[in-house]
Amino acid sequence: MILTTADGIRLGWDGFGDAKGEPVLLIAGLGTQRIRWTRSFCAALVAGGCRVIRFDNRDSGGSTHFSASAPPDFGALAAALMAGRRPDVPYTLDDMAADAIGLLDALGIPRAHVVGRSMGGMIAQVMASEHGDRVMSLTSIMSGTGNPALPQAAPDVMAMMMRPAPDPASDPEGFLAVRLAFARRIAGTGYAFDEDAQRALLLEEAARGHDPAGTARQIAAMAVAGDRRGRLATIAVPALVIHGTDDPLIPPACGLDTAHAIPNARYLPIEGMGHDLPAEIEGRIADAILTVVKAGTRRR
Repeated sequence: MILTTADGIRLGWDGFGDAKGEPVLLIAGLGTQRIRWTRSFCAALVAGGCRVIRFDNRDSGGSTHFSASAPPDFGALAAALMAGRRPDVPYTLDDMAADAIGLLDALGIPRAHVVGRSMGGMIAQVMASEHGDRVMSLTSIMSGTGNPALPQAAPDVMAMMMRPAPDPASDPEGFLAVRLAFARRIAGTGYAFDEDAQRALLLEEAARGHDPAGTARQIAAMAVAGDRRGRLATIAVPALVIHGTDDPLIPPACGLDTAHAIPNARYLPIEGMGHDLPAEIEGRIADAILTVVKAGTRRR
C-alpha cells in the first residue's frame, strides 16, 4: 500500500500496469476497501492496456479515518430528512469525489476512466457530473441515482446490513458469522457462493482497518446525497451501467434508472448477479469496461 496525501486527506492506494497505460480509477463501495477489486480483475484490465489505480475511501482501510466525528444518529438523520431539512454530516459524496480528484492530482493524472461499485458508483457519478474535465469514461456498477420513487433494499437485507457484528479482534468467528450471512444473502443466485474466499476477504479487511463508525459516516454521506438524476443528465462522457438482476440491496430498477438518467449510457444487466462481482464473470465485466474505456479514449 502507498500512502498519498490529497487536500489533507491521507489515501491508501496501489496500482497495476504500465504508467503509460490508460488510467483507470477503481472506487470501492460502502464499508469496504480497495481489495474488493481483486488482483485478477485488475490484471484483466491491465491486459487490455490500462494502468489501474485502486484506493481506500476515507473512513476505510489505510486512508484517513474521521474518528473525531461521532457516528451519526440515524434516527435524527431520518427525522431531519423526512422534515425536508438537510442534516449536518461529517462529509458528503462530493467530498469523497474530491478525494478521488485529489489522488489523481497527486499522481499527476489529468484525466482518468472512473469505475465505481455501489457507493463507489455514486462517487464516480459525482466525479463525472461535477468534474467532467477530469473523467474520460464512467462505469457505474450496482449503484443508483437516489431517485426516491425507486424500490428500496429488501427489509431483511437492510436489517442484516445494519446489524452490529462482534469485534473481529476479540471474536473473529462471531464477526465472520454475521458478515458472511450478509455476504451470502446479497450474493445473488446465479453463481456459487465462495465462502472460503469471502472469509479470507473479510478477515483481511478487518486486519487492515475495522471501523464500523466509519461505515456509519459513509452511510450518512449517501443519505444526504439526494436525487442525482439532474446531475447525471449533464454527463457527456461515454458511460456504462452494470447491474445484477438478483441484487437485493440496490434493486435492478436502480441500475436501469441510472442508465436512463445518463445520456447515451449503455446498460448491461448481468443475469443472476447480486450485489457482488463473482470471480466467474470478472473477465466479462472487465471486457465491458474496456469497451467504454476505448470509447472514452477515442473521444479524447
